[in-house]
Amino acid sequence: MADAPGTAGSRRAAVGGGLALAAAIVAFGFVGSRLLGVVRTVVIANAFGASPELDAYNVAFRIPDLIFQVLAGATLGSAFIPVFARKFEREGPPAAWLLASRVLNLVVLATAALCLVAFLLAPILVPAIAPGLGDDLGRSEELTGRSVELTRIMLASTLLFAASGMLTGMLNGRERFLPPALAPMLYNLGIIFGAVVLADRWGVNGLAFGVVLGAGMHLGVQVPGVIREGFRYRPTLGWADPAVREVGRLMAPRVVGLAAAQLNFVVTGFFASKVGASAISNMTYAWLLAGLPLALFGMALSTAVFPRLAGQVARDELDALNETVSRVLRLIMFLTVPAALGLAMLREPAVVTLLERGAFTRSDSLMTAAALGWYCLGIVPQAGIEIHSRGFYALGDTRTPVALAVLAVAVNLALGALLWQPFGVRGLAFAVGAASWVEWLALYALFVRRTGWGPWPELAGIARIALAGAIMCAALAAVTSLAEPATWRGYAGLAVLGTATGAGTFAAAAAALKVEELQAFVGRIRGADR
Repeated sequence: MADAPGTAGSRRAAVGGGLALAAAIVAFGFVGSRLLGVVRTVVIANAFGASPELDAYNVAFRIPDLIFQVLAGATLGSAFIPVFARKFEREGPPAAWLLASRVLNLVVLATAALCLVAFLLAPILVPAIAPGLGDDLGRSEELTGRSVELTRIMLASTLLFAASGMLTGMLNGRERFLPPALAPMLYNLGIIFGAVVLADRWGVNGLAFGVVLGAGMHLGVQVPGVIREGFRYRPTLGWADPAVREVGRLMAPRVVGLAAAQLNFVVTGFFASKVGASAISNMTYAWLLAGLPLALFGMALSTAVFPRLAGQVARDELDALNETVSRVLRLIMFLTVPAALGLAMLREPAVVTLLERGAFTRSDSLMTAAALGWYCLGIVPQAGIEIHSRGFYALGDTRTPVALAVLAVAVNLALGALLWQPFGVRGLAFAVGAASWVEWLALYALFVRRTGWGPWPELAGIARIALAGAIMCAALAAVTSLAEPATWRGYAGLAVLGTATGAGTFAAAAAALKVEELQAFVGRIRGADR
């Protein structure tokens, strides 16, 4: 039956408005969290620089984070939300909330079991993932022991995050984004409190206590939200529930995929520990800075749109799915391409301006900037992976993204092994970026084949964005070649001037090239003024 006059357009407008609001809330959370993350990074750099103790902390972070990402991340992202959304659509709230309780209980129990194993085996696991920790300083035994202690402290945060991650999945599944948007901000505040207050008494252990505190606040802020939505906890596992089994079936390959993604960090840390003192911490600083545009644009938009993609598949609206993925991909490219290129061009001014104070030295700035420049190579493909992988998850296909994530680990491992000795942190960061391009291009091609979507107009739009980015780089190269800052103020001034020049040049080039995303943005502003 045809829509009444105006109905289809109104529906598209409502859908677009809902997506815009959801994206705005998620972006608020990501922006707030990442800004606080920058503050957290600055505070840690000021207090600890790139010290061997901070290397021990960064190594210790890997094991708890791996457990959380693999279990909770696999559940709420690709497995739980689509099944939960379908339950609401077809069977109503009681059945959906019962499923939520059962999956929550299973995830928390599985996480607790893995945390116990990791606690007991920490003295074996830590030297396995960072065999060179402290070797060049003659402090291997001391720093490995400290890292074991920190690992055991932070395992408590993993259990809290497992529960909190499930609450995030419930709220996102109901398209309620504000509490999950606030949660990462509170997490960062906990770590900042640990660095500023607790570290005075307990040193780097204070950071670990701050992680646990932040994880507790991450959980606590979401509890009222799920209660308001109607969730009532049920102490049941429901092994025989077909929906629980479906979540498990969807989750299984995603566990492998997320483990593969986390192994990229482990691989980088493994080789970085061999590069020498401070390499682990400086690469961590570089990754945190490179992750800022990725989180603000790629993750924020993909997270906001995923429940809608799942709903479109549940209603058999494949064309709508393709259109949504294409629209979000173009917007992500419009935002991440200039951000990645600009950050690469202004890497040293950015690092010096943000981090070089207190215990963070000029040599730390140079090493961090060297890694950051090559990490920027991976920002665009990693953002593309965010949206295309969610397209596959919405279709119920978790195997394809998993297989390609494993391929990316293999590429990263091979390149890391070849490049860490001759190129140090530069080679390791390049390996991550190159592996990301391999993964995304393959994922993109397979998504097009799976859905039958014609990508050529989409690719033409991305090509125009890339050309605008190249013009921006030429302008930034001219600006940076004329500047030779020698002080912090000089670097800060160059960072501000470069950012303004890059943004203005990219906008002008995008306008001249008639990039649709810029035209749409200008159109919205003009519409708001009327």
